[in-house]
Amino acid sequence: MNGYGGTPMGGVAPAFVQRNPGTIEVIGEGTATAPADRSIIDLGVVTEGTELQSVQADNAKIATEVIEALLEFGIPREKLQTQDYRIDTMYDFVDGKQVFRGYQVTNMLQVTVDQVAQTGAVVDAAVASGANSVTSIRLTTSQPALYEHQALSNAVRDAAQRAITVAQTLGVVISSVPLEVQQLPRASGPIPMFKAASFAADSVATPIEAGTLTVNSSVRAKYVIVQA
Repeated sequence: MNGYGGTPMGGVAPAFVQRNPGTIEVIGEGTATAPADRSIIDLGVVTEGTELQSVQADNAKIATEVIEALLEFGIPREKLQTQDYRIDTMYDFVDGKQVFRGYQVTNMLQVTVDQVAQTGAVVDAAVASGANSVTSIRLTTSQPALYEHQALSNAVRDAAQRAITVAQTLGVVISSVPLEVQQLPRASGPIPMFKAASFAADSVATPIEAGTLTVNSSVRAKYVIVQA
């Protein structure tokens, strides 16, 4: 009979909880594989010196050159976003005393690259124009909702199969449609593929392997026992 219907059932499903004699509750898990077709790069310019205005001016000049290089490369301006700008005062500790060393100005950009194969070339172009900090490259998909829905659908199917297994083991019949389905929170975040503090502008082209991404989803589903 179909996977959601009640049939005599066998085998014990993991993640099983029977809260009361009238229902069977299970947790289903599902995954979907997505191509990594987009990258998000955090890169920028860090300058140091003892005169703040001079350090700021140097930083602004180099950062402008980096942005111009990225625009010339073909990155749309709307794909460039200031991620962080800060001025830090630096000190050394000499004989237990704090001694002023200078200022550090940091200007970080977030660059979205829609052609993931160009990720390494984008990094190289930015470095060649003066960028000296690349904090992360995260690979993602341009259609996250599509693959999240696929993973969720697979999780619901998995929950149904687990419920069937539990019901068969108990020798009961369950409803073909769950009484309740709840999507469980999932951990999410960037997928780090590449990290570095600095690069030489004349280095070999930076290789970035796209690969695939795995999207996970889980649900809690409750089925009514319709025949004991």
